[in-house]
Amino acid sequence: MKKNGVRIIFYSLRRIKKIILTPFLLLVLGVFPAFAQEANIVVSLSKRIIEAKSCEDARVPLEELKGAYFKDAKFSDFVVFLKSLLAKKKDCEPCINYYTALVRYSQLKYLEDKQDWDEYFAQGNAYRDELAAAAGKAVSGTQPGEPLHIYSRLLLWQFHRDQQDSLTEDALTDLMSSVKEYAKAPGDPKPIKEVADKFLSYGEKAKSRELYKIYAGKIAASSIKDEALNSIAFDFYKQGNLELAETIYDIYMSRITKSLAKEKAIPLLINIARLFSCKEEGLQDAFYAEKVFQQIENLGGKESFDQELIYLRAFNLEKAKEYAKAKDNYVDLVGRYPATSHNDEAVFKSGIIAAYALRDIKEGRSYFEKLAQKETISPQVISSLYQLGLLSQWEGDVPKAKEHYNKLIAAAGENFSETLNLTRERLKEIDEGMSIEHNLKTFLDVSLKEENAFFNMTKFDLSSRPYRAKKNGNVNINASSYFEQGGCMQVELQYLWSGHTGTKRPSLVEAEFNTTYNEPGSKEINLVVVSPAGIVDRSIDIADVD
Repeated sequence: MKKNGVRIIFYSLRRIKKIILTPFLLLVLGVFPAFAQEANIVVSLSKRIIEAKSCEDARVPLEELKGAYFKDAKFSDFVVFLKSLLAKKKDCEPCINYYTALVRYSQLKYLEDKQDWDEYFAQGNAYRDELAAAAGKAVSGTQPGEPLHIYSRLLLWQFHRDQQDSLTEDALTDLMSSVKEYAKAPGDPKPIKEVADKFLSYGEKAKSRELYKIYAGKIAASSIKDEALNSIAFDFYKQGNLELAETIYDIYMSRITKSLAKEKAIPLLINIARLFSCKEEGLQDAFYAEKVFQQIENLGGKESFDQELIYLRAFNLEKAKEYAKAKDNYVDLVGRYPATSHNDEAVFKSGIIAAYALRDIKEGRSYFEKLAQKETISPQVISSLYQLGLLSQWEGDVPKAKEHYNKLIAAAGENFSETLNLTRERLKEIDEGMSIEHNLKTFLDVSLKEENAFFNMTKFDLSSRPYRAKKNGNVNINASSYFEQGGCMQVELQYLWSGHTGTKRPSLVEAEFNTTYNEPGSKEINLVVVSPAGIVDRSIDIADVD
């Protein structure tokens, strides 16, 4: 069989019009000594490269051949092959140079990943020099209107960016300039997207966003139909590329709002808003969802929103910390649909937002009192009684506080143990002449006193996941910083947690913790962050438990 395999290879070689010479055969046999079938594939690809009429035509078989060599990490063998090819295919010199550079770049990455430091340090500089020289030749041998020019500049930028050397910025400038020049001419927009993807993976979000817009613009300028554009946007959403999905959805929405009657356009917009709204599964962007909700309102007015859509918008705004808008939508929901199943949740959240996020005790109390008067007991009714007692206790109206707390205990019976425990703690403080527990009082002071109005919840983000938790299911609560910590020393922060934190009582040093809730409801979670210099900021979140 071995003899037959060799004969097959020689037979294939004779059919390449006597162009592929002995070095090619030796390379094929060296990489695939025992695999005649794979050797034939490589010979076939080599023939296609030799017969290619242009650099661009040669790229497809070269890409396939790269996969064959890379599979067994035969990087240097591939470079030898490319050098041999270069001697016989001068018209493909830029393409061969690009692949030479790509091989050396991939080889360095491979050695780093495998921690093969012997070869890395012995040959690394030589590989880098070869990479830079080959990529430079590929750039100089092509024009900005050619895809290979873009890929060569992209590879150079990646190389310099990885090295963090002095040429990084120049390489970035050259790459952006070449891509923009490429975009001016008609042609395949794929290279633009690939550069944008790479920018995104490197954290160059502004540059990535700029190129995604250019890419989307080229697609939109084509004869593509609206349905196909919508499909492309959704595919990018499924791939996890929100930047590009949103860019293309923007173009799609602009089209349909101009070309379709509002009765047809609004349902399509609603589907997009639902796609990006806060939910348990799939990607979401609360701010983009609200942007779409606003387009729906602009197009069809508030009459376009049924009760579930109003609730979704309010919930989405709440999770985005757009509290004033969230409260307005919760109030609108209850006003338009008093019998909605979301009534108690919407009213309670309106009270929490008004009192603690917007610093309006009077308005917040009005919502709590509305729920406290209901005969049907729900988690939000019990929590509203607790909030009324807490606000009265903080204001120093002890009789009123005790009245609310005692009404809560009578209404709760043997249920709502989490809120009952908090209520008993407050009553104990009153009976013993003590102040409200330190963490909670600090939050109330920072949130409600006029002199603390400059603590505006901009330095920390407080969030709970999942958005809708299950009873006794795990809930993650996390505080992440928005502010810069100056100096070379890490500032030690203290986290003053209060409110409904479930089964967990987090310590002062915990910025994140996991907890569970044994009863459903809307659970307010309060946080004040303190540094050695004083209070940094405060924040609030509402965890929803079903």
